[in-house]
Amino acid sequence: MTNSTEAQKPQNTKKNKKKGTTLDTFYGAKIQNTEQIEEDIQENSPKSSKGNRNSPQTHEEFESEMTKKMEALWEEKWEIMQKKFMHLQNQFDQTVKENQALKQELIKQSQNTKKLEENIKYLTDKVIDLENRGRRENLRIIGLPEKPEINTKLDMVIQDIIKENCPEILEQGGNTAADRAHRTPSTLNPQKTTPRNVIAKFQSYQTKEKILQEARKRQLRYKGIPIRVTQDLASSTLNDRKAWNMIFRKARELGLQPRISYPAKLTIYFQGKVWAFNKIEDFQLFAKKRPEFCGKFDTE
Repeated sequence: MTNSTEAQKPQNTKKNKKKGTTLDTFYGAKIQNTEQIEEDIQENSPKSSKGNRNSPQTHEEFESEMTKKMEALWEEKWEIMQKKFMHLQNQFDQTVKENQALKQELIKQSQNTKKLEENIKYLTDKVIDLENRGRRENLRIIGLPEKPEINTKLDMVIQDIIKENCPEILEQGGNTAADRAHRTPSTLNPQKTTPRNVIAKFQSYQTKEKILQEARKRQLRYKGIPIRVTQDLASSTLNDRKAWNMIFRKARELGLQPRISYPAKLTIYFQGKVWAFNKIEDFQLFAKKRPEFCGKFDTE
């Protein structure tokens, strides 16, 4: 007699067993699923039979076969890794070459930039020098009172200055005429209390030089009012000269007979010799080596 309810047959675990996801090895190389490998081992492993010692496959043969499979698997994996590595190595070598090319280009551009800067400096100095030479007949008069009767008759005022301070020029029959004279800047700033400078361009370079030499010797005046007369120069050159002001005043206090020569060079008379300095740094280095000047030219 059979049971009314048949025992439920066990499901085929092999068919229903869910396969694991495929493993991605290093750099994406795909190898056989680990669960599938386990199934192959179970299926191919020698079955022990009680009473039957002759198995279809010996244990040594099984191990040898599985070893060959694993070696083939890892050999394939190793080849894929080598290909990936060679690809990365080629990319790295290409990047190194590109970086070296960029480095060489950067060095080249840096050299070109340096040359451009040198050319710009040369051209700038050339333009400034040309501007200064274009002003060689000019004098700059500082401190002349800002009055309408003066501003409207600057040509006559300049002649009065020459008569008052350099009469010998007139006695020698020199040409004291000025081509033009004007205030600078052209517009008056009401907030400034000091008068604007006057620029006078003389027809004779020799007359201009004689007036300038006299101004270096003593204080010039206009109707008793102290004025200063200097060489008219480009604004950049004037700024370079102004940078010497503090050192110039101290050098004069020490009796070093300082002078500012063209374009902005300081000269002093020390220990029977004339010393010339193009840069303030050069003078400061000179002063530090002289015990006589110790602490006298220090700047805060």
